[in-house]
Amino acid sequence: MRAVQVTRYGGPEVLSLTQVERPSPISTEVLVRVIAAGVNPVDCKTRRGEGVARWVGPPPFIPGWDVAGVVEATGYGVTRFKVGDAVYGMPRFPRQAGGYAEYVTAPSHQFAPIPTNISPIEAAALPLAALTAWQCLAGVARLCAGQTVLVHGASGGVGHLAVQIARALGATVIATGSRNDREALSARNVDVAVDLAGSETEALVETLRDGGLLLAVANGADDRVIADCSRRGIRVEQPLVEPDGHDLEEISKLVESGKLKVNVEDVMPLAQAAEAHERLEKGGRKGKLVLEIFND
Repeated sequence: MRAVQVTRYGGPEVLSLTQVERPSPISTEVLVRVIAAGVNPVDCKTRRGEGVARWVGPPPFIPGWDVAGVVEATGYGVTRFKVGDAVYGMPRFPRQAGGYAEYVTAPSHQFAPIPTNISPIEAAALPLAALTAWQCLAGVARLCAGQTVLVHGASGGVGHLAVQIARALGATVIATGSRNDREALSARNVDVAVDLAGSETEALVETLRDGGLLLAVANGADDRVIADCSRRGIRVEQPLVEPDGHDLEEISKLVESGKLKVNVEDVMPLAQAAEAHERLEKGGRKGKLVLEIFND
């Protein structure tokens, strides 16, 4: 099968389109024919030897986690899907999933049916970003109606979905339009602050009420921030997204109800994975980049 490999750690030029052996599903796994794969910042970081490279392992490896496609085969014991089902997911993260390829295998419970009102292209742009937002807000924060949440980095891939999810959960949302949005960062008595930008962290903490919650997603929280929060009874969490088909089903409900929409900026062929990485690393994106693998 065709796949893009990281041949060595480095810039986008280390991505190479090649032929590799097609994987086979073992018990509890499904084989998915990948129609499209989402491109995320963690893909670029891992390509450079950062990100989750320590768990993926040394090159050569196939990057990518966000995939959408069709179940081609099922391993023994799989009851969740049948051959022909349209599915999407973020399998195996933070281990290697091999999303930039024509086929992937993973446990069936790491996938969910593609929402009925979107294409596989749109579905491939959702999992990592939407799961990050959902698991932070619905999971860790248990956000509920009447609370106020500040999303720092609201224009990014995770951020634009976090804003929509918070609103769907009934919260009042304050969103920063840039890393140093002084107006938004002057807010006070916020219940939950989500740091997706990795900047202005001290100002972000000042927006929180005593006893509030800081979700330090982008770069975690350093000792000084943790100490400052502790003095005010502010809880600090540093979550990392996990594959979860059931969480994806909840996300699908929001998509199908019209409460959640992903913004896809461009669709590119698999052979242009290096160009996609270049564009992502330049910044200024208005939406997600997606690699089209099979034109289904």
